Amino acid sequence: MSNELIELASKLLALNKQHNFIISTAESCTGGLVSSYITEISGSSAYFDRSFITYTNKAKMEMLSVKEESLINFGAVSLNVAKEMALGAILHSDATFSVSLTGIAGPTGGTDNKPVGTVCIGFCSRDGFLGAKKYLFKGDRQEVRESAVKVALSDLIKIIQDKKLEDYL
Repeated sequence: MSNELIELASKLLALNKQHNFIISTAESCTGGLVSSYITEISGSSAYFDRSFITYTNKAKMEMLSVKEESLINFGAVSLNVAKEMALGAILHSDATFSVSLTGIAGPTGGTDNKPVGTVCIGFCSRDGFLGAKKYLFKGDRQEVRESAVKVALSDLIKIIQDKKLEDYL
């Protein structure tokens, strides 16, 4: 496991002692990697509620209430779907904050409009914030996935600690 990602997960635990939040994740391209790093830290049960690993469109619709129209009109790897995944994770859990990731880790699956490395990361809060941002990560499959986890954890920390939501609107 990446030491940098373990450190970020440790920061979440320390931050929870100040802000008392609960997190859920909705993961597609990362296949549970965000929740794996979070739960690597002893004590994470104080703030981690659950993870939804929704690799297929059907799973996204059934588990997170992602709209079929969104999947058809925008595709699974889109800001719209990332937002709906994050919202679904809030609505189907006890979380105060959720993070979602949907993307193309490769090496196959990319297109001209959505090349390998494209990842959309969404955030939602119980008090009404909902936003998402698109990234293009470089590297092989594992590097893309770990880069996405790094951004997701780093930005989750910023959102909770600094209330830096404007980057995701």
